[in-house]
Amino acid sequence: MNMNNKPRSELESDLSRRIALKNIGLGIAASAWATPFISGCKDVIDVPASGPELADPIYFSSATALARAIKEKKVSSEEVVTAFLDRINEVNPKLNAVVQLVAGEALEEAKEADRILEKGTDTGPLHGVPMTIKDSFDTAGIISTGGTLGRKNYIPEKDATIVARLKQAGAILLGKTNTPELTLFGDTYNLVYGQTNNPYDLERSAGGSSGGAVAIIASGGSPFDIGTDTGGSIRGPAHCCGLCGIKPTSGRVPRTGHIISYSDYTQSLTTVGPLARTVDDLIYLFPIIAGSDHIDPYVYDLPIGNPGQIDCSRLKYVYYTDNGIQTPTPDIIQAVTKVSEELANSGSTVQESRPPEVEQTLELFFEVIMADKAFRVNEVLKNAGTEQIAPYLQWVKETTDFDAKTISPREFATVFEKWSQFRSNMISFFSAYDIIICPVYSIPAPKQGITFEELNLHFLSYTSTYNLTGWPAAVVRVGTSSEGLPVGVQIVGKPWEEHKVLAVAKFLEYTFGGFEPPEI
Repeated sequence: MNMNNKPRSELESDLSRRIALKNIGLGIAASAWATPFISGCKDVIDVPASGPELADPIYFSSATALARAIKEKKVSSEEVVTAFLDRINEVNPKLNAVVQLVAGEALEEAKEADRILEKGTDTGPLHGVPMTIKDSFDTAGIISTGGTLGRKNYIPEKDATIVARLKQAGAILLGKTNTPELTLFGDTYNLVYGQTNNPYDLERSAGGSSGGAVAIIASGGSPFDIGTDTGGSIRGPAHCCGLCGIKPTSGRVPRTGHIISYSDYTQSLTTVGPLARTVDDLIYLFPIIAGSDHIDPYVYDLPIGNPGQIDCSRLKYVYYTDNGIQTPTPDIIQAVTKVSEELANSGSTVQESRPPEVEQTLELFFEVIMADKAFRVNEVLKNAGTEQIAPYLQWVKETTDFDAKTISPREFATVFEKWSQFRSNMISFFSAYDIIICPVYSIPAPKQGITFEELNLHFLSYTSTYNLTGWPAAVVRVGTSSEGLPVGVQIVGKPWEEHKVLAVAKFLEYTFGGFEPPEI
């Protein structure tokens, strides 16, 4: 593209894009990155000195803005928590997103946070900021079902690692959000709490498995939540409800206290990451929950890069609009294409190419998770005391007849050989680029009742590719479908390069507008 042949107006527009690409990091919560490495430690993060102000109504404010306003005593934690509790009471009857509410405890904690602040101290970077937590995580003293009937009255004695870290940073728990049974479905429904609805269309799915989390965040009932992602359970719901979310690199965040923990042979598929309305909040929250807890043996203490130091215009991008398994709707294709054009018009190197291996995604993903004939999933259900399971988990019963369907050691080893080769081929393809841009799903949020087979084609075929590789991937809203539903785009980076992924997500949020509240 010859810039010199363009009209002046287009040249000025391109210059603006370049400046935005290069300097977008200046708007990032830079003071949160005062040190190059943070391991779940509240003491090395400070509240940003500047950034977005409180929203009107206040419950649509970002967590970062709330943290700063509370610290500066522009608003009390009690006022903030009350506003969010009132909002939950207003919208949750339509959504069924929050399944356990601890209003009394939250208000008492907020009052205590205000008293502490009056004494000139605070508890950390999230002092007095409310949150919700996905019901797949253990929360001390609060029913934590993981969406399975055997745990419908289960009350843990100890918080999951990420819950403990967020509380240590000063966050106040409002309640638990709905998840499908054991987090193993792309629509949020279970036999304990029922169906969660999408706030943009109550007859549609909020996605899964973090559907309760995204539905309540998008509706203003919580500023942030923590999702988990085994096959797309952070990214898919973020796409369905127009939010930001990031699946970090495998090995970044502990899964201690999660219904699907680190003990399974497929442990590298499952990662933990934040969901919020703004990319700034993802940037702020990620270091708080990252780093080894010395329990999960697969999580490492490695440096976290600073998104504010990334010049996005110097990154090399590759994109694809079709994975060769399921062609997306025109709206999805257009969204990915527009993002790629915007990056190219800004002077970045952008190429269209698809890793050949992505066409193997579905087949390989199910070979991996079924290699033990569902033995580990069945063990989780048995340990929970669950006898009746949701319809979408019927494959557990169908594949655990070990006398009839025993897998040989050779077959088991072959699956892992194929997985390793897949990862090797993928990283070889990626060596020439910094970022992959592609669809999250092939469709916007579907009608409720989507079948297991449809879900695999439309959802898993696009997201589980990057569970198999273990790479970081974020989602940000970049458009609206013809039905008026949010459309997100997937931004994939190399291992341990979440800072590049988040920097690009920030630019796309800036360019395309990001989150838009639903009319609920």
